[in-house]
Amino acid sequence: MPAPRTVLLTGAAGGVGTLMRGLLPAYGYALRLLDARPIEGEPEAVMADLADREALREALHGVDAVLHLAGISLESTFDKILAANIQGTHNLYEAAREAGVGRVVLASSNHAVGFTPRPSGPYPLPQEALTPIDTPRRPDTFYGLSKCFGEDLAQLYWDRHGLETVSVRIGSCFMEPTSVRMLSVWMSPGDGARLFHAALTAENVGHTVVYGSSANTRLWWDLGPARALGYAPQDDSEPYADKLIAEQGELDPANPDHTHLGGHFCTNPPVWPY
Repeated sequence: MPAPRTVLLTGAAGGVGTLMRGLLPAYGYALRLLDARPIEGEPEAVMADLADREALREALHGVDAVLHLAGISLESTFDKILAANIQGTHNLYEAAREAGVGRVVLASSNHAVGFTPRPSGPYPLPQEALTPIDTPRRPDTFYGLSKCFGEDLAQLYWDRHGLETVSVRIGSCFMEPTSVRMLSVWMSPGDGARLFHAALTAENVGHTVVYGSSANTRLWWDLGPARALGYAPQDDSEPYADKLIAEQGELDPANPDHTHLGGHFCTNPPVWPY
């Protein structure tokens, strides 16, 4: 499809949203920003909660596509996850349907399959050892469970309403990896922008689920479906490996924090502070 001109970026004040605010305009997008918190230096941003359906309708007026990053990105109580990630995502999809938006790029997460045992080295892993995109979902938290819901909701809105979605199971999108586990799941900000651009512009995606990371030497999952969208990752976490391994040690198969794709989300997940 032709590149959307105007993209609603939800969660624009968050970590990934802040990175994409700086990177996506270079691809020709006019970003309309939305977050429940004020965004410094962005006086025209829409400050609204996903529970505010009327604000969502107004924010989506004239929008070509949505990059949906808003919501709780760590573990929380089920009630909070229900309101922000489940009901909020439904509100967003219903408003997008009403507005005639053709494409959503949905921030899913590797935590939708977090209890899947991780593959082990030596690295790089052969293709047959990589975790496929159709591996059964095994959420590691209420947060991961909400991402399973989001993927199913996207499928429903494609089948019932013809609203296309690319669900991106994001690994960890930071300026650089901060743990040995992250060497396998890291997505550089530049590669994040490349992947989101591919997801916004690929033809005939219906509902497509892909993993989101850089082309890491220690990669655990199959990036083939993302590459099929036109994604060409350019970064690798390996330059950070020696330092992180010297500080933290190699992943230990006897440590329950290290045995699954979801890492410590499976044992002691970080809790959303709000």
